[in-house]
Amino acid sequence: MRLLEGRSIADRIKVQISQDIQKLGLKPILVSIQIGENAAAEVYVKSQNKTADSLGIEYKFYKLDQATSEDELIQFIQRLNSDEQVNGIIIQMPLPSQIDYKKISQFILPEKDIEGMHPANIGKIPFGKARLIPCTPLAVMELLNETGIDLYGKEVVIVGHSEIVGKPLALLLLDKFATVTVCHIGTSQAGKLEGHVRYAEILIVAVGKAGLIKGEWIRQGAIVIDVGINRLGDKIVGDVEFEEAAKRASWITPVPGGVGPLTVVMLMRNLLEATKLQLHL
Repeated sequence: MRLLEGRSIADRIKVQISQDIQKLGLKPILVSIQIGENAAAEVYVKSQNKTADSLGIEYKFYKLDQATSEDELIQFIQRLNSDEQVNGIIIQMPLPSQIDYKKISQFILPEKDIEGMHPANIGKIPFGKARLIPCTPLAVMELLNETGIDLYGKEVVIVGHSEIVGKPLALLLLDKFATVTVCHIGTSQAGKLEGHVRYAEILIVAVGKAGLIKGEWIRQGAIVIDVGINRLGDKIVGDVEFEEAAKRASWITPVPGGVGPLTVVMLMRNLLEATKLQLHL
């Protein structure tokens, strides 16, 4: 078993991003919006700010009131859309109940959508034409690339079908001619989750439920990528039972330290790509 750690890969990508930004001859501006107080979001914001600073990116953070309405947020986004100096916009999750992220994300200009969630960006993935792709799927693809595996014809099982991870990731893997199965709550309730997991040559889990995938289910020699981040007492754990899974896997991501370090860097790479789009490069 080999640990598939994200930090060393992230460091390599950061060097390339920094060099590419220097070649642009300008300092890209990333605007981050948070609604109300949220401790988890603020940890992510600090990580974004630190990474941006290290790459020569200007990070502007706005915290709006918890009571901000959808219309007020849309107006704020539209002001950023019209500001030619702003190259990328990210809305921190979670959002208060009065704001629908699926609706709001459609108001960010596609070329400033560094989370890759605008329908115009998502819609290009099946055609292999997307330049702005959701960050976590990008991080997973980088981790798979690190293993050196040829995805062609491999049996890949994704557990979790969210708009931000499972669905776009399935499209990216299909583009590499992997054979992709997507499992979700319906699979679990039908009692079929274990069977699918046992068959997987590559298993990717992104649900957010500690210990959902039993270590004994892992196929011998499988690659396991655990996107889940869960707090269990004073520990951070993934969705897969790590110790038991590690006995069977050929590669496995630790939690924390696997997908997480790469996700922030993918956000910055998307910002670079967004800046190039705006410069018609």
